Amino acid sequence: MPHNEFGQPIGPAVPGWTPRPAIEPVTLTGRHVRLEPLTQAHAGLLYAPMVTESDPRIWTYYPHPPRMTWPEFGAYVAGLLHLPAAVPLAVRGPDGAGLGVACYLRIDPANGSAEVGGIVYASALQRTTAATEAMVLMMQHVFDDLGYRRYEWKCDSLNEPSRAAAARLGFTYEGRFRQAAVYKERNRDTDWFSITDAEWPALRSAYAAWLDRANFDDAGRQVRTLEQIRAATGR
Repeated sequence: MPHNEFGQPIGPAVPGWTPRPAIEPVTLTGRHVRLEPLTQAHAGLLYAPMVTESDPRIWTYYPHPPRMTWPEFGAYVAGLLHLPAAVPLAVRGPDGAGLGVACYLRIDPANGSAEVGGIVYASALQRTTAATEAMVLMMQHVFDDLGYRRYEWKCDSLNEPSRAAAARLGFTYEGRFRQAAVYKERNRDTDWFSITDAEWPALRSAYAAWLDRANFDDAGRQVRTLEQIRAATGR
């Protein structure tokens, strides 16, 4: 632990640090999924997959009704487009089908920090290879393309699927912000998770090994889970 001239402990040096580029609207393409800058025009593509064709429980931990009307859904998309320090992305399949939404939030280029949030996957996307690949593509852009130091994940502390997804992807649990918000006339405690640039290389290798074609049989079933691969690499 370094100390200053007064004998006080101080944080490790970050030599040569300069602010990172801002995260701009970007298209990210993988083998199973494509993310592209969200526009109001995507509302028509996403409404049925995310509302009428999805389990309404996907909206439980968001401040939106589970069976939004078309005008309500249009307002939801418009709201995402006006979030401060955010880049919302539409998630689409290789065939162009609408599959969901994910956002870069709390973008802080000066400190090299950003959050992934506002993630709403249609039922058709949940628990698929494409769902994982979408998250990996977003991380790769932040760490590899832009050189950020910190990537955050936050969720309602009672949202067990989100907590499990963060753990599966290798995010580190950092703590709980009690009574952090009120939505749908109820309290939200928010759990915080993160990945740092020091952790990223091992995680990147684990993701690549899991997404490798050789890790899936002819029926598309995984040979090794991501957790098994991470455990073998110490992440």
